[in-house]
Amino acid sequence: MLGGTLAWVAVVVNDVDAAAGVFERDFRLPRTDCAAGGTDRSVPVFAVGQSAIAVFGRDDDFLGETPARTGVHHIALGAPDLVAATRAAAAAGVPPAEPPTPGLQGRRRLRLSTEATAGVNTYLAEPLELRRDTDGWVERIDHIGVASEDNASAIETFTKRLGCPLESTQTDLEVRIAVESFTSDKYGAVYHSREPEPVGGLRVAFITVGDCELEFLQDFDPRHGADVKHGAPGTTKQDQGAIARFVSSRGPGLHHLALKVTDINEALSSLAAAGHRVIDRVGRPGSRRALIGFVHPASLGGVLLHLVQR
Repeated sequence: MLGGTLAWVAVVVNDVDAAAGVFERDFRLPRTDCAAGGTDRSVPVFAVGQSAIAVFGRDDDFLGETPARTGVHHIALGAPDLVAATRAAAAAGVPPAEPPTPGLQGRRRLRLSTEATAGVNTYLAEPLELRRDTDGWVERIDHIGVASEDNASAIETFTKRLGCPLESTQTDLEVRIAVESFTSDKYGAVYHSREPEPVGGLRVAFITVGDCELEFLQDFDPRHGADVKHGAPGTTKQDQGAIARFVSSRGPGLHHLALKVTDINEALSSLAAAGHRVIDRVGRPGSRRALIGFVHPASLGGVLLHLVQR
């Protein structure tokens, strides 16, 4: 199994110092500055549960492409024996995209072919040594959202080839129910409900990597269109629209980051009180019987992040 641990998830922001300050001060995550790419230059890395969030600027050469888009950039699967892990992945049909390169903390990393990983920018990386002392309200990474073109292909890659467990699948639907009324001054009112009509939805698959999941989100029906109201409290219809628009403009790939918390309403209130813009003021129903609430990307330098209570 190659997804037994998640060494880190990399996010790209407009202002590293500002975003790092938010993670450290407002999310209360323990910080370790790690040398990057075999140089003495460091990047802030924040331990979250058994994994970590590494924060990069758009022009960081570590990313291999500059300027990079803001958002979730790549994941690094923990591989204590990088050579053996690379051979195992290649034998399973997931070949390397390039030779090993310097990673974080003097460790090595190796990028896998995105054509073989359902569009998920994935590395194998030797594990990090990080500070993990925390008294904050974030328990761990709940999941990493992936805008998907084909969930079946993603399941094939990550479960059968890389050996990660399939945690669950589900379908999220928003339906519209039309109600007709017939009101008479003599015979009273009669109400008739028509058949529910789906207006938006997502096919969802959760695959466990380390102590969190990859959440693959596939448009339920492209005929529903892409209705996105930026900054407004979310709905399933809007979630479907956001995924459809992402895949249409960028192709499949990493989309958002979600952190598990004990009290979502308290966490959202705390972030709002600290001056951050939250899209959802209180938790709303989400996947896996959870309550979810999104933080506006402007608060984290362009990274879409939401909180999860379940």
